[in-house]
Amino acid sequence: MNGVVLVGYIIFFAALMYFMVIRPQNKEKKKRDELLASVAVGDSVLTSSGFYGVIIDMTDDTVIVEFGSNKNCRIPMQKAAIVEIEKPEA
Repeated sequence: MNGVVLVGYIIFFAALMYFMVIRPQNKEKKKRDELLASVAVGDSVLTSSGFYGVIIDMTDDTVIVEFGSNKNCRIPMQKAAIVEIEKPEA
């Protein structure tokens, strides 16, 4: 009887960990992947370091972002450094 209860507790806590830790992380990763897949040239972005810029060129895993109002500061960076995207108004 004690073995059955112990196995029940283990299953309960494993399910609890899944629904409280693993599942939310998977949802967040899927949301982030969708965000990065929607990046396009001309989008305004916020980087993880807090800079706002406009994407002027892209490859598979890197983007070239133009910062500032003088349009002379162009920096290549990883797509993973993008935190937010704002699409240009049509």
